Formats: sequence, structure tokens, C-alpha cells
Amino acid sequence: MKVVHGLFAITLFLIHTHVFSQNVVVPEWAKQVVWYQIFPDRFCNGDTSNDPALADTRGSWPHDDTSAWQLSPWTSDWYAMQPWERENGKSIWYQLQRRRYGGDLQGIINKLDYVKELGIGAIYLNPVFMAPSLHKYDAAMYHHIEPTFGPDPEGDKKMIAAEDPSDPATWQWTSADKLALQLIDECHKRNIRIIFDGVFNHMGVNSFAFQDVVKNQQASKYKDWFTILSWDDPAAGTTFKYQGWFGVPDLPEIREDENGIVDGPKQYINACTKRWMAPDGKSTNGIDGWRLDVAFCIDHDFWKSWRVFVKSINPDAYLTAEVIDKIETVRPYLEGDEFDAVMNYGFAVIASEFFVNKKDRITVTQFDSLLHELRHVYPGDISYVMQNLYDSHDTQRFTSYLHNSDVARFRTWGDYFNKTKATNPDYNTGKPTEAEYRQQKLMALFQFTYVGAPMIYYGDETGMWGANDPDCRKPMVWGDKQYDDEVYNWDGSKKAIPEQVNTNNNLFDYYKRLAAIRNISPSLSLGEIETVLISDKQDVYVFRRTYGSETRIIVINNSNEKQTIRLTRNSGKILYDLVTGEMFDVKNNMVEITCPPIQGLILAQKG
Repeated sequence: MKVVHGLFAITLFLIHTHVFSQNVVVPEWAKQVVWYQIFPDRFCNGDTSNDPALADTRGSWPHDDTSAWQLSPWTSDWYAMQPWERENGKSIWYQLQRRRYGGDLQGIINKLDYVKELGIGAIYLNPVFMAPSLHKYDAAMYHHIEPTFGPDPEGDKKMIAAEDPSDPATWQWTSADKLALQLIDECHKRNIRIIFDGVFNHMGVNSFAFQDVVKNQQASKYKDWFTILSWDDPAAGTTFKYQGWFGVPDLPEIREDENGIVDGPKQYINACTKRWMAPDGKSTNGIDGWRLDVAFCIDHDFWKSWRVFVKSINPDAYLTAEVIDKIETVRPYLEGDEFDAVMNYGFAVIASEFFVNKKDRITVTQFDSLLHELRHVYPGDISYVMQNLYDSHDTQRFTSYLHNSDVARFRTWGDYFNKTKATNPDYNTGKPTEAEYRQQKLMALFQFTYVGAPMIYYGDETGMWGANDPDCRKPMVWGDKQYDDEVYNWDGSKKAIPEQVNTNNNLFDYYKRLAAIRNISPSLSLGEIETVLISDKQDVYVFRRTYGSETRIIVINNSNEKQTIRLTRNSGKILYDLVTGEMFDVKNNMVEITCPPIQGLILAQKG
């Protein structure tokens, strides 16, 4: 069985205009940050003394805690089976689910200066709560951090075992919990916000509540936490059955009634929410918000009441959700009384149809029209705090999409998800070309200058590649490590030419430059947007961002040829590109701008 978390076979984003009148308030800071998404096990192993053991994987797919196993080498060839993996005779996909690489909280702390250097203002951290899987979406509990992410796993487990998980008064702060608080503090010292992934629709089979139900059946005090279909009753001839998330037995669903999540787990979720948002009663020492997993699986009434609770702790907290569906379904979550934003896959869909797809690619006119519709769907300033992304832990890597431009279309998610797996014979798992990295730069420039907050999935800035889950979750490529070449394909065959794995420093420097430009240009995060030029013939798109007296003109040349355009300028004598420093003279209120193929410019007035 393969768990695909959070995304489903649905047709995306049928956009219609809609006018809102209500006043919607969003956190101002969320308009002005560049996001960075970190998958903990795969980011950095900062403490080898806490590396997980085979026993720590017990309760996670593929439920094999007896075959030979070791921590996977960080720099190894992704599809190459390790000696202990060959012993069980299973496929590479079986092995990839058993692998752990040892990424931990200390590793994230160690790399915060790197994150800051990149220009990041906020981190979205994939689940860190105690769970046996590599992805941690199968939480055993929400009130403790995964012990193997902290400095004393065995001591933490003993401390946790002595608690009554239903009674917050008994909860202790484990060493991993304290390290999480240190991580929050270290982020805040660097003026970086941080949000945790909240997975409140379901827990894992290792959950303290579910395990108590399995053991005590109807006598369990947690019997109402889950949807039990039948109890283990030999007299009645029934066996224990329950509702798993989308039928997945590893993920027992938390029960809901007409008001959303029922009272028992709701009170537990609220207690955990407050624990991480105000660990010592002070919200300044807690996380800055939440990303809510599969939020569309939970009733609106729960989210409305939970938002009120969250904002009572920290009015400036940021709430973003995973809601991937038609716009009619997404819209009710973004009316100001539930979430501040969603992971903006709609942005990725439109961008992919203009920048990525070569067959049936949309025109500049269509691109501009779709963008206009999408940013006017939601009320108030919500479009300014949307997380504009191109990829995530649930998709193929950004550069691999460029390497497989017409394998599938992002708009039709089910087909896209399946066809971007490495097992698709038409999918190329190889390293992107220099031309594709050039296209990535152009798309990044658009992402950093458009309305909304850009979000980078860890490693995109260093040129990492990979097919859809699990291949999008490779260990981070760091410049101070020597990586094995990628020699093997997923089926065990060898590549004709081994592919070198290393940090793309040129790409990193480009991302760093874009982030720096955005961070010093209020117009790019707060400014109004206006279309300046649409040229379907030249494949050129120009728009303006304005905030107060500051203006930035963004030129996008999506063609394979150098393009020259003329723009009217009523003020200023010189425009210059903030990326390259190239200057353009304004003569007689006109400026002639030449833009190289597959490149963008961010123009500012000099002087």
C-alpha cells in the first residue's frame, strides 16, 4: 500500500469572479515574507546520537521491523539499494518507505544561518510531532515532538510513558520539546517566523488514544474519538473495524459530528494548540501559526471555532490550509472567519500552463486573464498572503516538472499525480538541463514579484530534482558534502551516463538575489498590481507593482528569442534592472528595453 497524503484525483480551479464586501484582516507580516518549506527527516542531520532505530519505525508502512535495516547514508545514490535492503528481496518502493536519514531539529537550527542568508522570512515545517513514519502525518500525539528529533530519545520516551495524555496537567517538556522551543527562539532571533503542520483529521495507529481503544474496546475513555464501525465481540460474531482516512487503515480518522470534530479530541487539539503557541503563557515564545493538513476533510464549524481560539492566543497568528479543489470549494475557507490563506496550487496551475507546458500552452493574454481572476476571487488582502508555490512534498520537484513539461497537466490533479511518478515509462527521472534551470530562474522571478508570498520547497534553490512522492523527498543537497552520482534508475537498471549530484551555486545565488530584491522592495509584497503590456506575438508580459512612491516594472520574456519592447515613461531618466544592474535610458518619455530569451527583468527608477 502506498499512502498519498493530502491530494486527490480532482479537477482543479474552475475560476469565476466573485465580489466580497466584508472586511477581512490578515497578518501583515505574512505579506512580506519569503517562505521556506522544510521536510525534517531530509533536511539536515545535526545530531547523530539521536538517529532513529528500527524500533522507532514500528507502526508505519510497510510494517516491517524485523528485516535488516540501517540508517540510510545521506549522500547515497537515491535508487541504489543498500546491502541490507537487498536482503529482504522487496522493490525499491518498499525500501524507500523504510528509509530514515536522520534529519532532526538540531540540523534545522544548525542551518538557520543558511536559511537567513537565502533571504527567508518564514519557515513552514512539515510534521514534527511524535510519529513512526518518515513523513510524520501519522501522529501518535500532538503534545510532544518526535523523540528522535531531539537529543535524548530514550529519556523522552520514558517521560512520555509516565504521563496521562488526556490530562495536560501531567504533560512534561521533553528534551525534544525543549529543542523545538529553542528552534522557535533561534528563528525569532533571526527575524524568521515559523509555523507547524497541524494534522487534526486523523492520527496514526500508534496514537495513544487509538491504542487504548484497541486494547479496551467499548471500555476505553477514548472510544468516541474515532469512528468505530464494529467492535471485537466474539459472541456477536464481529471484529474490530474503524474508519481510516480515505480507507487507509494506518490513519484512523478522528470522529466528527454536525459541529465538526467531537468534544474529546477537540479539547485535546485546543490544549496542544495553546501549548505550542504560548508555551510559557507568552505567544512571543511560541510558533507563529499553523499549516492545516487536509483541511477540506474537516467541517467548517470546527475551523471557525478553532480560528477564534487561535486568534485569542495570538491575534497575529497565520493560518494556512491545504485545500485543493475547485474554486467554489476553496472559497468558503477564505472568507475571513477560517483561514488566512491556502497553499496556492492555483498559482502553480496557471504558471505551469504558461511557463512549463509546451503543448497547448496558454497565451500571454490568457495568462494575464487567469491571474486577474484568481487574485480577485478572495476578499480583502487574502491574495497578498497566499503561499505561492510551484512544488511541495506532495508533488514532483519543480525542476523535474520542467524536465517533463508535457507528461501531464497540473490542472487535472489525479492524472498529473499518477503520471509524474517515476514508474510512468514516459517520465524522465534524470537531471534537468541548463536550459531548464534557466526556465526555473524565469519562473522564480515571476514568483518573487507577483502578488502573494513566494514559497520555496527545500532544495529547489540548489537545483534538486525528483519525481513525485517519494522521490521529491530526497535528502537536502549541501555544498559541503560529496554525493554519489545517480547511477541507477528505479527499476535497477543503470543510466547511460551517471548524473552528478551537487549544489547549483549559480541557481542559489539567483534565488538569494531575488529574495533580497523582494525584501527591500515594499512594492513587491504590498503594492498594487497593474498590467502594462501583453504581447502574444512576442510572448512578453509586463506588469507594474506600486506602493507609495515606489514602483517596480517586471518584464517577462517567455520566448526563446531576444525581445525588444518600448514603454511609455512620464518620469525618470534611467531605468535599471535590479537583478543584473543593466541600465535603460528614457528619452522623450519612452524607454526601449531589450530582454534576453527566457529571462525576466525587475526595473526600478534610478535616482
